[in-house]
Amino acid sequence: MIMGLNDKQTTKNRHFVQAMKHAVVGIWTVIRDERNMRYHLLAAIVAVGAGWYFKISELEWLMIALAIFFVVVSEFANTIAESLTDLIVRNHYDPLAKKIKDVAAGSVLLAATFAVVVAIIIFVPKLF
Repeated sequence: MIMGLNDKQTTKNRHFVQAMKHAVVGIWTVIRDERNMRYHLLAAIVAVGAGWYFKISELEWLMIALAIFFVVVSEFANTIAESLTDLIVRNHYDPLAKKIKDVAAGSVLLAATFAVVVAIIIFVPKLF
């Protein structure tokens, strides 16, 4: 069934609460559907636990938070790129679609590498 312009699903959010509900659904969708997001969240929990255990400084907390945020946002962008590419390309191979997906995945890899480097800089000296 095609929705008309006056139908509820095609109109903009009329209230802040409605917009927040849609945003929360989007967050839970990524967590539920993307295995790597769950791994990233587990790593974030470990990093926060280590930060609490080692009583890291405010600046170190800021760097950990930045690294976690960067990885999560990159994973969201990757999910968006993959979903849009799949929607457009459907059931055939397209080299440009592959490029889009590879670049999006590469951005997550860069963010995750940054997070690991931040963790090494902050936590390795505290272990010795």
